[in-house]
Amino acid sequence: MATPRILAFAGSLRRDSYNKKMVAVAAHGARAAGAEVTILDLASIPLPVFDEDLEARDGLPANGRKLKDLLIASQGLLIASPEYNSSMSAALKNVIDWASRPAQGEAPLAAFANKVVGVMSASPGALGGLRGLVHLRAVLGNIHSIVLPDQFALTMAHEAFNPDGSMKDPKKQQTVEGIGRRVAEVAGRLMG
Repeated sequence: MATPRILAFAGSLRRDSYNKKMVAVAAHGARAAGAEVTILDLASIPLPVFDEDLEARDGLPANGRKLKDLLIASQGLLIASPEYNSSMSAALKNVIDWASRPAQGEAPLAAFANKVVGVMSASPGALGGLRGLVHLRAVLGNIHSIVLPDQFALTMAHEAFNPDGSMKDPKKQQTVEGIGRRVAEVAGRLMG
């Protein structure tokens, strides 16, 4: 099996984000399965709100190009999405909007088409961000990503992590690592 490259990120810009912690756990699972994993903090590549007038005038922003290049180079994605008002965060949707734009010489939806994706969410609430995953799945499926059926919504996220970033509940840790492992395995098989 070929070594898949996985890009892991949370749809949160908050420094102490529960979703950033959780995607790091999933990344550990992908690495354990033999994948090469890059963890990206979206706060490190700020993007303006997507605007076709801005795009027409200035083209893809430099940080948008960096992001798109990382996505194109990856065979799999691990995305931890916070739930904002029953949907995904504006930061995550903005990333998808910029990276999905066509560019000369690129295949349509090159940043997302045929990428194996594992999704998860973390929230202090009782549903763990589950409602937002419904919207994320719909968007990713529409842009031709292969969204795995495995997903995880972590409830009571403010109480779920140890100071070292691991999860207090070993079963939850195993489940989240399993999503990372599964993305690595499926992406590796698809690569041949």
